[in-house]
Amino acid sequence: MKNNLSKKEISPLKSIEDWEKDLISRYPDPKEDKSKEEYRNYEDGSRQETVREFYRLNHQYQTLDFVKEKEDEFLKFDKKEMGFWEAVDFLNTLVDDSDPDTDLDQLQHLLQTSEAIRADGHPDWFVLTGFIHDFGKVLCLFGEPQWAVVGDTFPVGCAHSEKIVFPEFFEANPDSKNPDLNTKYGIYSPNCGLDNVKMSWGHDEYLYQMVKDYLPEEALYMVRYHSFYAQHKENAYDHLMNDHDRKMFEWVDKFNPYDLYSKVPVPPDAKKLRPYYEDLVAKYLPTTLRF
Repeated sequence: MKNNLSKKEISPLKSIEDWEKDLISRYPDPKEDKSKEEYRNYEDGSRQETVREFYRLNHQYQTLDFVKEKEDEFLKFDKKEMGFWEAVDFLNTLVDDSDPDTDLDQLQHLLQTSEAIRADGHPDWFVLTGFIHDFGKVLCLFGEPQWAVVGDTFPVGCAHSEKIVFPEFFEANPDSKNPDLNTKYGIYSPNCGLDNVKMSWGHDEYLYQMVKDYLPEEALYMVRYHSFYAQHKENAYDHLMNDHDRKMFEWVDKFNPYDLYSKVPVPPDAKKLRPYYEDLVAKYLPTTLRF
């Protein structure tokens, strides 16, 4: 599909981080004293239009068949092999030039997340999860369109919830017209468990599949569902979840504030912190990662 897309359809956002800035607007930190207008200053309002266009494309193209196609294309992990720190350098080429609050690169953003987790005394695997949670964004560097890398995730193969952001754009999604896929349960059964549910494609699922053999289950839920805002913020898909999912989502809820609200103006000292993270990465992950 991507070869047939225009430049605007591939990159409707100025930066892939524009999606996360929109999340701050929708779900502001309850502890934040500043107003949303003070925290995110976009004078001309153009970002909202790019976000709308992003979700128009996301909701149109994220079908069950599209997800299966992307799983087949990327879950062979045959694109590239890199050592962990080489992968960090690779990811770091995704520099966000559009953020009015911070000019931090990807490594510094990840360190801010993980250092906030570490400061609160969480287990080391939780710290590592914060450090690697956005690694799946390397999909952009393999030529994937932004709407197939970031964005709120949601189940495919069943009806789209009205609680998903910009639900009106699902009108253009072919699955919404398919009677096998547009009912409450679609191809699933009540409380079948999320492990049996296909989610829209993006960096969450990609990274989960990459590290699923190495991290505790609690960490894997954080990785796999940290963008599933329709559930962990709106409770829109409880009918597909089982009791184990609900228990594990307590960890997703613990992770979410660190992902959204950990940016501070002072960049972390990456050089000073690297020895700690070298040891942490070596404890849990293989020497070479396959992308």
